Amino acid sequence: MASRYRFPDAPLDAGVGPVRAATYLPSTPDHLLWGRLPCRTDAPVLRVDPGAEVTVDTLSHEGVLEDQGRDPRAFFASYGVDGEQVLTDAVALAASDRAHTPGPDGPHVVTGPIAVTGAEPGDLLAVTIVETLPRVPYGVVSNRHARGALPGEYPLDGLPLVSAFAALAEHPDPATGRIASYGEIPLTRAGYDAPSAPRARFPLAPFLGIVGVAVDDDVRPHSVPPGAHGGNLDINLLTEGATLYLPVQVADALVYVGDPHFAQGDGEVALTAMEASLRATVRLDVVPRAEAVARFGDLVGPLAETREHLVPTGLDEDLDVAVQNCVRAAIGLLGARYGMEPAQAYAYLSAATDFDISQVVDVVKGVHARIRTADFAHLGEGAARDGRGTR
Repeated sequence: MASRYRFPDAPLDAGVGPVRAATYLPSTPDHLLWGRLPCRTDAPVLRVDPGAEVTVDTLSHEGVLEDQGRDPRAFFASYGVDGEQVLTDAVALAASDRAHTPGPDGPHVVTGPIAVTGAEPGDLLAVTIVETLPRVPYGVVSNRHARGALPGEYPLDGLPLVSAFAALAEHPDPATGRIASYGEIPLTRAGYDAPSAPRARFPLAPFLGIVGVAVDDDVRPHSVPPGAHGGNLDINLLTEGATLYLPVQVADALVYVGDPHFAQGDGEVALTAMEASLRATVRLDVVPRAEAVARFGDLVGPLAETREHLVPTGLDEDLDVAVQNCVRAAIGLLGARYGMEPAQAYAYLSAATDFDISQVVDVVKGVHARIRTADFAHLGEGAARDGRGTR
């Protein structure tokens, strides 16, 4: 049986390999921002109508950053990657005259912005992840600049940066026997030089760490902290089939995507997870304000929806406050969606809902809840459709 994810025989450079949507946006330097996110003064690099599907190439920052030499071919060669397996997009960005200052600028590379005609402040932009394809068969997990969840302890031995190379591999799933896709990290750094060395193996779950809309400001925000605009949310549930709803802040929304991952654990404790470039197809829909309020209440921050869960979010520099904000968002969502009284919703959430840490490493910490839609399915379609539920 074929792998769930198709590994490229050669890198999926611009225009190479499968492109699902009729509209395609490659990650060439003129379509990218590096370390900053769009604001209201940015001109779109593409314009589409609501409901359009767009295939977007995204580029990982690993291998192009200054502390890695700003030379992706040399960086990946140190892990045995042939130069032909390095994306020319990465090489072009690193070799460009694009100004990028670590610290004042974030590390992330984002593709966009894309104007969605007719989106207005007060509406929600719905970004549905239709497909994610690996562009290369490897990724990197980095701990740098004394950051991460243990900033006083890692990196070890006084090193400013440790980049753990992770290769893609296919193996039988222990439960089903079917061939599945995995990332692999050697148990020791010496293992990079020994193909037979033991390796930790973990399943792939590709997603975009950054999905956002432009802020209503003349200054581009730093790419690291997430906010009401979305941005660097790092919610690992945003895999194929999931939708992220974002409150539109400027006309035409000006949506962008980036920070691609092949896998990430909740928390992303080492600062990054398995960072690796993806070709993502997204559908961009506009939910008018009146409909948005009926379905979700007065949404002030990002909300995700998967096949099984409603996923409200909470954000703050203080993790305790982020949890509180997520609980409040969940209570408001249950009231709008199903007519659930706040005290009853509070009790239900405590009994039935998991609150997960999205990430603790992006200055503004993130928490997301997983509310099972199956718990309300017996109320009938009308409950979810009209937002009133039954009492």
